[in-house]
Amino acid sequence: MIRVLLADDQALIRAGFRALLNAEDDIEVVAEAANGSQAVALAVTHLPDVALIDIQMPVLDGIQATRQIAADPRLSGVHVVMLTNYGLDEYVYTALRAGAGGFLVKDTEPEDLLHGVRVAARGDALLSPTITRRLIDEYVSRPPQRDLSTALEILTNREREVVALAARGLSNDEIAAQMVISLATAKTHISRAMTKLHARDRAQLVVLAYESGLVTPTNPHQAP
Repeated sequence: MIRVLLADDQALIRAGFRALLNAEDDIEVVAEAANGSQAVALAVTHLPDVALIDIQMPVLDGIQATRQIAADPRLSGVHVVMLTNYGLDEYVYTALRAGAGGFLVKDTEPEDLLHGVRVAARGDALLSPTITRRLIDEYVSRPPQRDLSTALEILTNREREVVALAARGLSNDEIAAQMVISLATAKTHISRAMTKLHARDRAQLVVLAYESGLVTPTNPHQAP
């Protein structure tokens, strides 16, 4: 059973999401929050697998709440998915920096929401190739906010190659095909890279890849 925390200041939106999620046999909404502060507290109490958190909330906004959840070692198993009305905007990139594993637009199709919750529960990033490339084009090209020039030196050559492909939006299946390795090996490389770089999830791995200079945003489709 996938345990979900809902955090949104609009009761009607929470009610709609709750009804949709609870109708599934493998998903259960275990708590609801009307602001970011409540979301953090309820995450500690209930330890959900997935926290669906609205970006704009009173008391503590979704990004600050996400940052607190990501920084709490007790909540290392909580996968945060940001909810936004605006699609790919400034808030999304900030949310990824804060520790979110992905994002969903509130008017997404019901099947996409359900799929997103299941993907997030597995620890995979909710960043499709199209979204990843838009993210690269619109946000990652700005000057890095931190120096990560040596961060990737601890990775093996194969791990760096896998991270670069993931940063360009390739799925594990696509990475395995391009590198001519098994799917299990591709997953292992991704997992080891995340562990070495202390990345909570694939989304943070993508951000690190660009901020470190492993992948250059000027040409997101170039070969590594």
